[in-house]
Amino acid sequence: MEFRKSLSNLLDSLKNDQEYSEQIVHWHTIPPKEADLVKLPSELDKRLKTTLQSRGITALYTHQDEAFQLAKNGSHFVAVTPTASGKTLCYNLPVLQQILNNENSRALYLFPTKALAQDQKSELNEIISEMGVQLNSYTYDGDTSPSIRQKVRKAGHIVITNPDMLHSAILPHHTKWVSLFENLKYIVIDELHIYRGIFGSHVANVIRRLKRICAFYGSNPQFICTSATIANPKELAETLTGTSMELISKNGAPSSKKHFIFYNPPVVNKPLNIRKSATLEVRKLAGQFLKNKIQTIVFARSRVRVEIILTYLQQLIKNELKQKSIRGYRGGYLPKQRREIEQGLRNGEVLGVVSTNALELGVDIGRLQVCIMTGYPGTIASAWQQAGRAGRRQGEAVIIMVASSSPLDQYIIQNPRYFFDQNPETAIINPENLVVLVDHLKCAAFELPFKDGDTFDGLELEDILQFLAEERVLYYNDHTYHWMNDSFPAHNISLRSASQENVIIIDQTNIAHVKVIGEMDRFSAMTLLHDEAIYLHQGVQFQVEKLDWEEKKAFVREVDVDYFTDANLAVQLKVLEEDLLQEKENTVYGFGDVTVQAMATIFKKIKFDTHENIGSGPIYLPEEELHTNAAWMSLHGNLKSKMSGKRLEESLIGAAHVLQHVGPLKVMCDPSDLHVIAQIKSVHNNKPTIFLYDRYPGGVGLAKKIYETMDSVLYEAINLLSQCPCLEGCPSCIGTESISNSIKNDTLLLLKSLKDESI
Repeated sequence: MEFRKSLSNLLDSLKNDQEYSEQIVHWHTIPPKEADLVKLPSELDKRLKTTLQSRGITALYTHQDEAFQLAKNGSHFVAVTPTASGKTLCYNLPVLQQILNNENSRALYLFPTKALAQDQKSELNEIISEMGVQLNSYTYDGDTSPSIRQKVRKAGHIVITNPDMLHSAILPHHTKWVSLFENLKYIVIDELHIYRGIFGSHVANVIRRLKRICAFYGSNPQFICTSATIANPKELAETLTGTSMELISKNGAPSSKKHFIFYNPPVVNKPLNIRKSATLEVRKLAGQFLKNKIQTIVFARSRVRVEIILTYLQQLIKNELKQKSIRGYRGGYLPKQRREIEQGLRNGEVLGVVSTNALELGVDIGRLQVCIMTGYPGTIASAWQQAGRAGRRQGEAVIIMVASSSPLDQYIIQNPRYFFDQNPETAIINPENLVVLVDHLKCAAFELPFKDGDTFDGLELEDILQFLAEERVLYYNDHTYHWMNDSFPAHNISLRSASQENVIIIDQTNIAHVKVIGEMDRFSAMTLLHDEAIYLHQGVQFQVEKLDWEEKKAFVREVDVDYFTDANLAVQLKVLEEDLLQEKENTVYGFGDVTVQAMATIFKKIKFDTHENIGSGPIYLPEEELHTNAAWMSLHGNLKSKMSGKRLEESLIGAAHVLQHVGPLKVMCDPSDLHVIAQIKSVHNNKPTIFLYDRYPGGVGLAKKIYETMDSVLYEAINLLSQCPCLEGCPSCIGTESISNSIKNDTLLLLKSLKDESI
């Protein structure tokens, strides 16, 4: 019988076996931590106390107790502790205590995804049923049947929903929810860090509408927020809810010893600095743990990646383990399948799971010991969320991040101190974005008329209400603004976009069951939904068969291909107004309003892993215009005279490419939310300039943050470029294979000059 290695034996192999040890860039060990416990609060209802004790909870972690005390004192608060630290009890205890004290009390739980809502509902209902009390907790989402909806409205003590449902189905019909709004004591917002960028800006306005309706019915609920670790949880919670918050950040939960390993696949093409596929390295590493029956989770970025890695691993262990001991887990799986996999992980029948970030949020999945990430997830916060999936119980845990050849992956893997020492990213929202704000004022006016002098949670409205009245959107009579349209506005407003004219995405894979699967703003649709584009939705690949621009419809069909598409956008940018300016010796930093004219021209098909170009085609779409905010940096020092026009142009494009990867890292946004454009002679000031602009009408504050942290952004860009092991520039740093020998050095000189460093 073959000797089965323990986890510590395998860790020794990783350290000492040349096949692995040469690829390990950094090994970081986090020591175990004991729990900080306090007695169960004496004022806790006897039924609740008995139920907790029967579940083995005889004391609370310090952060859970702090949450209970703050809630009891009427404070709004945000709890920020790592994954698997028992955040659920931070809100369930005060809510259940309140309802047990007064059965008329109500609570509203907001979760960003349906899966998470279902998972939390199961846990809550278990506690309620063990207490043996008549307390109703219901989910209210798109899947809730009409017969149950009425019951939820009338008798739901705890209503579990998502922001989209609150916006389009609950607030516009508040007259059907009188018992909820009259008695609402708590509003719980879980996974706060998800509410950033345009989505967070929308949700902040939905919360303003919610508070307005609560005030109308005479209630003044308390906010309880929980979040993964981000740099500004208190600020985000206060901006999102419009209320002053207390911060709970001292974690009282125990944690196991964790090994965090940065693993860089070997280089297979030295001139281009292209590395061996991360997927193949993940297969090799995960295979080692699974063959030794060590429970492992593998994260991949897309459904295709999940299926490929799953197939690889099932082939690898087919002679040693049952096929069903390794499972996939992603969006689109039925709740029954999810529960079955979770149960299998808890009881040990399932040894390995390959998942998209569907498992990143707080679903409890048992005793995993190893977490392997296929590539950097995009933010430090996400990486820690995924890492938290391993070692949720006591015992050693291993987290391995396997880098791809992408610039961001290479930067993180070569800069472990940035990852471990840096505060996680700042989450940015801008509820005052005019496009977003006006949309929600229309919704609010439909829900309840505005009177002269009314504010929107403290925001002065007179000018906007007068404008809407002049545009005949609202009707002004007897000092009151009324909604005057037949249809109600929430139906036409998506919380995921700033544009009112969205393109609807229609899945016609099964021609007998054609269905709408999503929508996208027009500006994004140009590059992501053109004819023949590969569009990813919840990890599933679709090909766009036809984009009907006039009707704003994209018809897609599910495919399984080994490439993705990338469209070229011809962009012209003009500065409309300069709001902020910093002049230095070599450079000028600016921020202001800009207009961007964009036209999609051609698209390329790019093969996974190797990133080689395997085809291209034209795009026939009209020009679009976007009015937004931008930050910019212009060169006016010595470098301009030292470099010829061609060299300057090449290094400017190289620098823009580096900044396209570093910018989103600093402001915690999706790379597609922040665009970068270089101009060799800017129309604005006739200087070589790089602009970073928000890809949403009116902007959401990303460019403003870039302007405020420009030195830090340039510092990280210089770091990324200087530490790239290529000699002359490669796709992992300047974006293309070097055209001339000096381009990498020139780009470095340019970035240093922009940072105003001596060169």
